This record gives sequence, C-alpha cells and structure tokens, in this order.
Amino acid sequence: MQRNLKDVLRLFRSPGKQQPPRGLRAFVAPPVRVLSAAEEGPPSPPAGIRLREYQEECIQSVLSYLDKGHKRLGISLATGSGKTVIFTQLIDRLPPQNDNASQTLILVHRRELAEQAARHCLRAYPSKTIDVEMGNSHATGAADITVASVQSITSKDRIMKFDPKRFKLILVDEAHHIVAPGYMEVLSHFGLLAAPEGISPQTPALVGVSATLSRFDGLKLGAAIDHIVYHKDYVDMIGEKWLSNVIFTTVRSNVNISKVKKGATGDFQPRELSKVFNTEETNVKIVRSWLAKAGERKSTIVFCVDIAHVLSLTDMFRKQGIDARYVTGETSKTDRSERLEGFRNGSFPVLLNCGVFTEGTDIPNIDCVVLARPTRSRNLLVQMIGRGMRLHPGKENCHIIDMVASLEAGIVTTPTLFGLDPIEIVNKADVEDLKKLREQRHEEMRVQEEQSMDLANLASRTHPHSKDHTTELLFTDYDSVFDLIEDTSGERHIRAMSPLAWVQVAPEKYVLSPQSGETLIIERVMDENYYTVLERRKVPSKYWRRPSEPIYARPRIIATTERFEDAIHAADTYATGVFERTFITTNQNWRRRPATEAQVAFLNRFRDRNDPLTPATVTKGKAADMITKITNGARGRFGEIESQKRRITREALKKEQLEGLRRREEVAVGPLVG
Repeated sequence: MQRNLKDVLRLFRSPGKQQPPRGLRAFVAPPVRVLSAAEEGPPSPPAGIRLREYQEECIQSVLSYLDKGHKRLGISLATGSGKTVIFTQLIDRLPPQNDNASQTLILVHRRELAEQAARHCLRAYPSKTIDVEMGNSHATGAADITVASVQSITSKDRIMKFDPKRFKLILVDEAHHIVAPGYMEVLSHFGLLAAPEGISPQTPALVGVSATLSRFDGLKLGAAIDHIVYHKDYVDMIGEKWLSNVIFTTVRSNVNISKVKKGATGDFQPRELSKVFNTEETNVKIVRSWLAKAGERKSTIVFCVDIAHVLSLTDMFRKQGIDARYVTGETSKTDRSERLEGFRNGSFPVLLNCGVFTEGTDIPNIDCVVLARPTRSRNLLVQMIGRGMRLHPGKENCHIIDMVASLEAGIVTTPTLFGLDPIEIVNKADVEDLKKLREQRHEEMRVQEEQSMDLANLASRTHPHSKDHTTELLFTDYDSVFDLIEDTSGERHIRAMSPLAWVQVAPEKYVLSPQSGETLIIERVMDENYYTVLERRKVPSKYWRRPSEPIYARPRIIATTERFEDAIHAADTYATGVFERTFITTNQNWRRRPATEAQVAFLNRFRDRNDPLTPATVTKGKAADMITKITNGARGRFGEIESQKRRITREALKKEQLEGLRRREEVAVGPLVG
C-alpha cells in the first residue's frame, strides 16, 4: 500500500515533462464472479471503513434513487463532511449493471481534487486497478477506477478510449461546475444528456457531489442533474459536532464598490474590484482588524481579490512584523508545496491566496479565515468559510473575519448565510448567537409587519390633534398605487441572498415572474409559521373566459421549510432548472436598457397624468418589476391600505372625542377652563 501512495505523490508532483507512471496499477486482483444482489446481500462499506451516520444515510439515499431508475443525482454536503469518502464508498456499493459494466470514472477539475480522490481509492480498494488521466499521465481506459481531470479527458480524442458500455458509475466532485462545457462533453459521451425518460437503462449512473449545489451564474444544473437526493447543512453539522464551531466578526471596510463591473458569472470582475479594494487604507484596516480580533490565531488563511492584492496585503502583514506568505496560481509547484506544508505544520501564521484554496484543499489546522474580498456569490462565500470548518486536535473553533464593503452592490456576507440583513455587524458571534439574532430580527420584523398592517403603512407621524403629536412611526405612506409599486425597499433583503429578480408583493410574499407566464412564489404561512414555495402556471388561452382574463391552474407546492433562506435556496434551485436564465437573473444587460413603449404605456395608467414616465426615465428591468407587482395584487393591496387608513383615522377621531369628554367631566382643583 505504501508503495502506491508514493506513486500518487510522484504522479502529481513530477517536475517538468518527466513522464510519470502510466496510471496507478494497484494490486490487480484475480478475476471474480459478480454475485447477484440476492446472493451478496445488502451492500456494505469496504472492510476497515467506518462511516458516520449521515454518510451512510447519504449513500442509502443514492442507492434508493438509483434502484428506482433515476440516473442523474446530486448530493449537497458541507465542506469537511467527507464528500470524497462518501462517493468513493459508492463504487463498491453500486452493483454492476451487467458483467461488462463495472468501471467507474471520477471526474474532477483540479489537481488537488484528483490527488485526494486517488488517495481515497487506493486506501479503500487496494485490490482494484486505478488509472489517472491528467496532463502527461494517460489512463488505459480499462482500469476499475479512473480519476480524470475534465481538462485532460476532453483534450483531443482522449475520451474515446473510455467505452460507455463498460462503466457503471460517473462521479463528479465539486459538481456545481457540472454544466460547464467540458463536463457536458463528458456527460454527452456517456449518454447522460438526454431527457430523463430518454436515458437508456444501460447508461452509467451519475452522482455529483458539492457543498454548493447551486450556480451563481444562473446556468441550469437541471441540464445535468435531475434530483438532489441528500442535503446536510454546515450549520447542522456544527451542531452535531462533525465540523468545528465558528465565530464571526464583520468589519465595515467603507469601500464603495457599487460601480465595480460584474463578470459573466455575475460576481465582480477581479481586476476591477482590485482597483477600488486594493488600497493602502483598506489593507491597513484588514491587518489591524486581524491583529485586534485574531492576532493570537495560529493558522490564518486570507482570501484576496487578485495577485496584486495578494502581494500588497502580504507586504502589509510583514510590515507589522507578521510572518505572512502567499500562494497564487503563478507560484511554482515546488514553492507551493513547501509553503503549504509549512503552513500545515504551523511554521508561520498567515497564508494569503486568491482563488487557489476555495475548493478541494484540506488544511484542517486553519483556525481563522479572513475574507479580504467582497463577493456577490454565495457559493464562493461558503467555499471560503468552509476552509476553516474541519476538525483538528486542539482547535476550539475557527474565527471568520468578513471585511464587508458597501452593501448597496448586492454583496453576500456571513450574516446573509443566516438569513440576516447584510448590514448586520457582529463581533465574535458563534452559530448559536447568529441563530438567536436571526430569530430576534424575525420577531422584530413580525412585530413591525403587524404594526404596519394595523396602521396601514400610512403614517409618518400621529394624528396632529392627538395628545402625543411628537411620536414618530417608521412606516411608509403610499399616496398612490404607483408609489407602492415604485418602492424597492422590500427587494433589498432577498436580493442580497439571491441572484434572481425576486419582487416583494406583500409582507413576506415574493414573486419571480419570467416572461413565459409561469410564476414562482415564496410566501410565509403566518398561522403555521413556515415558508412555502409555490409554482403557478397559466392555463392555455383557449380555455380563458375572456381574452383579457388569463386563468391560472391551482398552485403547485415545490417546497416547504421553516427558514426563509432555505425557501430561497429551494426556489432558486428549482427556478434555474426550469426557467430561462435571461429572464430571471438580476445581472442581465437588458434590465439596464430603457423600458419599452408598451411597458411605459401600461405603467402610466397608474401614474399622475401630469408626470408620465418615458423610456428615458425608467429601465426595462425596473418596469418589469413594477408590472409584476401590479399583476400580483398591488391594486388590491393599496385598496386594503387605504381602507385601513380610513378606519384608523375614524378610530383616532373617536378616541380624541372620548378623551375630550373624559377631560370635560373631570373635577380638578384649580381654575376652570372655559
């Protein structure tokens, strides 16, 4: 066994163009007869492997779905949960479809992931043949297990040596990348891109594993995965002591990033972001924050914007007498290995990088993570935080320091992961603290919503003739339907947590409305205190009573959950798998273009005739959001507010009259007031 592990290291770390071993031919076992399911009994883990309870639950869920004929499955597990252990155990737990289909392909996109997968397979299956298809290493195509990088297997004709009929299982690590072109090419080769009903029973099963099974850029995971069959949230795993506890500190950087351009994925362009974030003032604040909040930490990893930022911030740490070193994509393999090994051994306290260690790197001794770069991607945020969540001897917790930039740019921060407003500033708050804060904020929101409904969202101050006329109420006064639909304050919170164009149409009710006529709804069921995700579709127009009155089918429940953020995650996952990305994401160019004449004409029906809109005064995206509010009950909601306003005015006047009567009937010592 030891000889094979050395082969792995030699394979992945061969300098220059030296030809590495041709695959890892690990202890070839003599031919064995494949037993039927009835003969061999229920599948069990390979000898010597002891799975955690949730890992076994996950495997059983996968096997159950496969047994029902499903072929393309996803597993959502937190970083540090042992994803590689789980999917390598699936190799023997999944019986061959026939005597010929017994091979497995593990598909990865980074060298570290390939090395990690090969290590696990060698330990778990010493009697199987294991090949690697990556760089100068060429697999035979006939091994029991092949670990392949997507870049190499799709290069030239290298994929052609893999016969789909001989494979039972395709495993994809970091599967949130699975709809990228390289992965899709591999899936197409193995017959996994047809519609679910068109996939042959002889096609290998596909299992994708990720801590972030959603894509910020809006590409459809549904093009490759049909079912997410298991989910284990990192908050739950912390509570069950499978992951290290974490404490969070947010630090306001005061950097204005509202004008930073976005890239194709919807996140900030690193070069553009670096121009405004990589400044001496900001870098000094980052280092001073670390010294003040986490200077005693032994192993801090810092995530920067780009290479220039890495170099500047490393220099700033060193100026403060801190032994800080860095790794970037341009660091040589030798230096990278040495620095990483030294960091693991505690030789220096701070390691800076930009995008190198967000996925697949196992450094369990990390006890502090500094997020020295803002992001609009929840996936990236979770990946960065996840680097510090692994358990390690002597590690009590991991301290996450989040440098929060201006909040108007749609960033996600550690508070948003817990359903909090991104503006929340916390100091050394652990998971339980943030959960309590979330409950407190939700209760405050509930009370405020009740008050706003009671007072009809109508007053900025009490009745001018009331006794306490100085009391200020923090509610919005809508003078017209147009004022109501123009108000965007309700979208701020949900759009900080989601890249999709959700619109608030009522307290705790949000709508996503693509052009196809379908509508997705997130709504809190107040009496039951949970959230529901509903889909509402139009009935074909030939069944409408009148051409101008569309009929909708009964809403279909997509998901129910107690937490708002879980409802958003479920709704986003469903939406990106069903609707066209162009019509549902907020980062589309069309949303910034002038509104159409048809949009303006429709909206002007609800606006003061003396102050009409024009295409130059409203964007197409803003107009679409306002139309969504109108078509989802804005006029009815405004009518209810007006009715409440009249009722409260009547009650206030009545109360004032009664108070006058009471004062008049009082007998008091002193002069009488005539």
